[in-house]
Amino acid sequence: MKIGVVSRSFPKRSHLEIATLLQEAGAVSTELCLISSDTHYWVYNGRSDMSDLSDERFLSIVQTYRDHGIEVPALGVFTNLIAREESERQANLEYYENHMRLAHLAGIPFVPTECGFFPGERGVNTDRYEAEFDRLKDSLSWLCKKAEQYDVCIALEASLVDIVPSAKRARDLIEQVGSDRLKVLLDPANLIANSSEEDMFRYLAPHIAYLHGKDRKVNDVWGRAVGDGDIDWRLFFQLYHKYAEGKPFILEYVNEDNFREIMRRVNEYDA
Repeated sequence: MKIGVVSRSFPKRSHLEIATLLQEAGAVSTELCLISSDTHYWVYNGRSDMSDLSDERFLSIVQTYRDHGIEVPALGVFTNLIAREESERQANLEYYENHMRLAHLAGIPFVPTECGFFPGERGVNTDRYEAEFDRLKDSLSWLCKKAEQYDVCIALEASLVDIVPSAKRARDLIEQVGSDRLKVLLDPANLIANSSEEDMFRYLAPHIAYLHGKDRKVNDVWGRAVGDGDIDWRLFFQLYHKYAEGKPFILEYVNEDNFREIMRRVNEYDA
């Protein structure tokens, strides 16, 4: 297993300290998000002003991880692609495009995001679902054209609490957008309530960019650490080795106190 940890697990640490922690623990990859004690650009479901982040500074951050043996396959965005105000949505898309530009400069292949949501209104709502799904498709189509320009891929993270709540809907969305620049960030915790372990790979295997490692109780809203939910991890890793061998498996919902233990659990399940 190529086990990694998302960099945003350690927001009070500098990127140098995060890279050192991961190296010492035996992690080999990270999903880089620009939130740390020395960068404050990542905003979940939103955006920030990145005008003072130079290309040279960004490249030095990425190189810090690589110098410590940590692969950087993804630069996280996770903005809102379904914003109702067109000016807001376009600003989010331009923010996303800047991340694709940076990823291209650094040779990072994947730029991940969720669909986006409205606080207090998250999930599928029959009164607005079709309009929001069409807005998502329009955003992704625009981004795929930019991804072609920057030679990167979008990695979409579907979730039961968003408007792409199952593996089948994620696959259908990919087919409707019709671009090989649109991939999937497979997070089993986000799909386990609507898709079995087998169905995740049945529908999404050809489209997987990389994977998140977290867990969930089937009837809970919130994710949790691997081994604390209802996913059959032994089965999941059998399927991983059959359909996604070598793809980065990057832990989420961990922290400095428990990430080493969760890495140990993953290796135990995989064994």
